[in-house]
Amino acid sequence: MGLTARVLAVDAGNSKTDVAVLAPDGTVIGTGRGGGFRPPVVGVRTAVDVVAEAVGEAFAAAGVDSVDHVSACLANADFPVEEEQLAAALHARGWGASTEVRNDTFAILRAGVTEPRGVAVVCGAGINCVGMRPDGRTARFPALGRISGDWGGGWGLAEEALWHAARAEDGRGGPTALARTLPAHFGYDTMLALIEALHLEKVEQSRRHELTPVLFATAADGDPIARAVVDRLADEVVAMATVALTRLDLLEEETPVLLGGGVLAAQHPQLTDRIRDLLAVRAPKAVARVVTASPVLGAALLGLDRVGATPEVHERARAYFEG
Repeated sequence: MGLTARVLAVDAGNSKTDVAVLAPDGTVIGTGRGGGFRPPVVGVRTAVDVVAEAVGEAFAAAGVDSVDHVSACLANADFPVEEEQLAAALHARGWGASTEVRNDTFAILRAGVTEPRGVAVVCGAGINCVGMRPDGRTARFPALGRISGDWGGGWGLAEEALWHAARAEDGRGGPTALARTLPAHFGYDTMLALIEALHLEKVEQSRRHELTPVLFATAADGDPIARAVVDRLADEVVAMATVALTRLDLLEEETPVLLGGGVLAAQHPQLTDRIRDLLAVRAPKAVARVVTASPVLGAALLGLDRVGATPEVHERARAYFEG
């Protein structure tokens, strides 16, 4: 199929959706962008409607009305059964002769490797980790927050920072500069004032994520509690990566560990250095690096893998997104 197959690549995250149509030779002939993909909030039909707008834009640019294969990497596809359900919903739209859905973390991983082999840890709003081997074996976590044993992600870090700052101000916890830097970010003098503002929604709940960079800045200034929170995130990243490497029997092989998502892509020195130091002890053959390529590249490469495209076709697609 690789000689004649057109591929539709979809990367649909919580905040935005990117799609691309690839010709059989790997040339990108159409792209589109849409809103966030949030089926738990708006329902599957409405979420797929958002993707459909971006697909329509890409199809119009490419001058096609369908492709041979749809490769979609979607947020909130946390279990295989959800991947199957979402694949059926996308396939029903008639965009391609075949459709495969994966969790969007797989897009980060595939974008960062030359073959489908390695582990990726993504820390954006939440935290997740996946791994894959060329033989089709994968490793993954549910990544549903505390109920699935997760800690970290931008939202979690902001809440942890607020927790420490509140306790520092009222005496239940040790002193930390977070009690000053967090409220100052929103123009308040005290944590009590910020807590009230959050509770009464004078500060929108959606703005809590703004406190994560404040946490890192406070850590960089030497605050012990802020630094401890950053260290704990590094521990979590390495724990997930090491488990995935172990499950895939990759601990004894030189294997890429890709770091993606806004928190890790920012490459905060304390966080990045500790991750590398811990990996050197727990997984000495792991090679950590940050992925900066667009995740839709990963969806495209997974689609090209599926249709049996040649290495030259893969490289042409990669050159477009990395050029």
